[in-house]
Amino acid sequence: MKLTRRILMGAVMGGFLASTAGAAMAKTDLTFWSWRQEDRAFYQDIIKKFQEKEPDITVKFETYAPENYQTILSTALAAGRGPDVIQVRAYGNLETIATPGYLLALDKTNVPELANFPEAALAAETLRSDGKVYAVPFATQAQLIVYNKKIFADNGIKVPTTWDELMEAAKALKAKNINPFTNGTATAWQNETIVGGLLSSMLGKQFEDDIVSGKANFTDPRFVSALTKLKEISQYFSPNFTGVDYPSSQQLFVAGRGAMFAGGSYEVANFKGQNPSLDLGVFPSPVLKAGDQAIIATYYDGGYAVNAKSEKKDAALKFVRFLATPEYGTSFTNTLKNLSPIKGIKIEDAVTQDVAKLAQNAMSYLMLVRFRYQEPSGSVLLQSNIQKMLAGQQTPEQAAAAINAGIATYYKPFQK
Repeated sequence: MKLTRRILMGAVMGGFLASTAGAAMAKTDLTFWSWRQEDRAFYQDIIKKFQEKEPDITVKFETYAPENYQTILSTALAAGRGPDVIQVRAYGNLETIATPGYLLALDKTNVPELANFPEAALAAETLRSDGKVYAVPFATQAQLIVYNKKIFADNGIKVPTTWDELMEAAKALKAKNINPFTNGTATAWQNETIVGGLLSSMLGKQFEDDIVSGKANFTDPRFVSALTKLKEISQYFSPNFTGVDYPSSQQLFVAGRGAMFAGGSYEVANFKGQNPSLDLGVFPSPVLKAGDQAIIATYYDGGYAVNAKSEKKDAALKFVRFLATPEYGTSFTNTLKNLSPIKGIKIEDAVTQDVAKLAQNAMSYLMLVRFRYQEPSGSVLLQSNIQKMLAGQQTPEQAAAAINAGIATYYKPFQK
């Protein structure tokens, strides 16, 4: 009898240990790739919060240099490898990895939280050829002007609303040996952000509509006139600005050696992170004349996708769904000072609140949103020709014509 009982107890304990071992073995390990090296601490914290909800899933966060990320990712995916969860770019860059079938299509069946996003955000992560969404959007970015409130206050400068007021403010600052803008143009892509930050109000939503519909092209007087104004204000950029690269222009602003920086809303957190004493504000590109509508240029800065060849899709989808919740969006916005597109988030930071208000009245960050799907991309054309124009190698008319000619090689409305 005792022997039988021992055998039974042994069987029970053996079964318990086996089931415990099975549970331990059931733990799922996910890999998550990103180019956002500067956000590592934030994502590590987010992963901890996710694992509190899903203790059987672990997530390993890996980052790569931004300039190499797309190549490394594409190479891995083409070889049938890569991470389970992928931070992807938007628009044309999304298409390069979605078109070959590397990403899992998302819908409100496998990711019900897609309902938390505006349609424009989902469109940025949609493959045009099949109309399917392939990533959960992660940020709304805005091109505008960041300014140093203390420098403005100390020198009696009011936030300009018209172009003439901006020129007057810049002239007054320069007269006091203060750099009005710390921007440089040596880094090619920075020329596109300068255009978005300074000229959006002057171009306007109607210009974008006319470009998209084919009623106008980039030789339009509105575009040429805006480039002329940009050339005019470049005299107030950093001294010898054509040789000043992006990191140098940032450092000049962080050190308080300039009053304004034309660029993205994403700069605010970076500037404050390097110099917490900075008191910063933002304002939209000034209008040409009083009474015109001031707007900013916005775009959606990538998303979170699932590797179509992952053997852990269910777990990956759980993580991506978590990254689509208002809880996550609120944490993302308030920690990184980047605006999440998720509906229902609560914004604590005053500058981010201002960005959110400005984003309610915006045009597209035109070349990225509309003309980065084919070669030569509108962004490359804009960047290189603005760089030449501001270096005195082209007139505004010549720059506009070169941009238009490049896009016209594939954009049928410009071929009329």
